[in-house]
Amino acid sequence: MTSWVGRTAVEIAAAVRAKEVTPREVVAEHLARIERLDGRIGAFRTVRARAALAEADELAARGDLTGLPLAGVPVAVKDNLGVRGESTRVGSAATPDTPADADHVTVARLRAAGAVVVGLTNVPELCVFGTTEGVHGTARNPWDTSRTAGGSSGGSAAAVAAGLVPIALGNDGMGSLRIPAANCGLVTIKPGHGVVPAGIGEGDWFGMSENGPLATTVEDARLMLSVLADTAAAAAGEPGALKIAVSVRSPLAGVTVSKPYTGAARDAAGALVRAGHHVERAEPPYPLSLGVTSLAHWTAGTAVDAARLDPRLLTRRTRVHAAVGRRFLSGVRGGSARDALRRRLEPFFAEYDVLLTPALARRSPKSAAWHERGWLRNVLVNTNYSPLTPPWNLTGWPAMAVPFGTLPSGAPTAVQLVSLPGREGELLRLAEQLESLRPWRRTAPLD
Repeated sequence: MTSWVGRTAVEIAAAVRAKEVTPREVVAEHLARIERLDGRIGAFRTVRARAALAEADELAARGDLTGLPLAGVPVAVKDNLGVRGESTRVGSAATPDTPADADHVTVARLRAAGAVVVGLTNVPELCVFGTTEGVHGTARNPWDTSRTAGGSSGGSAAAVAAGLVPIALGNDGMGSLRIPAANCGLVTIKPGHGVVPAGIGEGDWFGMSENGPLATTVEDARLMLSVLADTAAAAAGEPGALKIAVSVRSPLAGVTVSKPYTGAARDAAGALVRAGHHVERAEPPYPLSLGVTSLAHWTAGTAVDAARLDPRLLTRRTRVHAAVGRRFLSGVRGGSARDALRRRLEPFFAEYDVLLTPALARRSPKSAAWHERGWLRNVLVNTNYSPLTPPWNLTGWPAMAVPFGTLPSGAPTAVQLVSLPGREGELLRLAEQLESLRPWRRTAPLD
């Protein structure tokens, strides 16, 4: 008997379209794996077992099944996006336990393409931090369950890395796709602003948050992005050599990048040289004020999201984060700091097609009750392990995390690829080259 767990979304959809397997069979296999393993991983806040099987049966009866790009593919959805009939808790006790009356537009697009939503995944409260734990559950890294999966799309990343689903939907406001993808050995792309509909929280963190895919292969990430996007952003980039800048320095003053991650970036640079690209060391002109700009936008986004919630039901770290952010609201809303950052960085990207960096500065923190710890401790831990992702939310430019290399423990490391708006296809093509040059193990060895 063929097992569909561990197969890619592309493979599953092709088999369902060819009537080699039914959507119910595929979904049932994945639900069985969730039941067996998720107690160790904590990926899901809620699993829609009965509803997912019913939807799989409805899908099998669709007259357009043979034309659906995600036919029968089980998918997990981050718990800050509406799924019809399910509550959206955003990792908090302060949010209402009221079923959504409609799918978020990205969820609707996945379903229209034939995907079956098997559950909603755990997030940190209001999707603020780069670790995933809270009143609804703790998402651990399937490669090392003593450590966090990352955040805020931690549950979605853990679900894919554990083989509980082949793909998952998440979003990224300061690195919330790229951080857990890098921790868990996955491919993701934060598309440029306006490529995929946002509609996240109470204002998309001033337009910095973007929805995107989590996958085990570039091909799956490309397929999922093509379903989600308003444009042809996932189309393959033009062939030919690129001029690539490599930087292993942290954008934030005082934060260092550890050897496994600098090594991953240097090794990836060497691989791309051998593939025919022109690669050289070059440092983007990050301003010294970047840390303050990042903190202002990060906290102000939370202040907006928390404004209508009962503060007594929020954790202390979230309350403090929102209180700090209220002081920055007027300045952040003006957008001048982000405009200045774009102007400062644009000449660098006029010289280089792509920037290659480490995805993280160090491995993810221990899995712990971070939501019960102080605000400053959380901020310092987050900043010290993930300083490389926020600039590209501030600019609104596309950025990817791609697995490359391993830590001494055997857990994956990763690199980040960044380019100007409209070049998502170019980034995906470059990521495919890295994948072919240094294939990675797609899921964690849990069995």
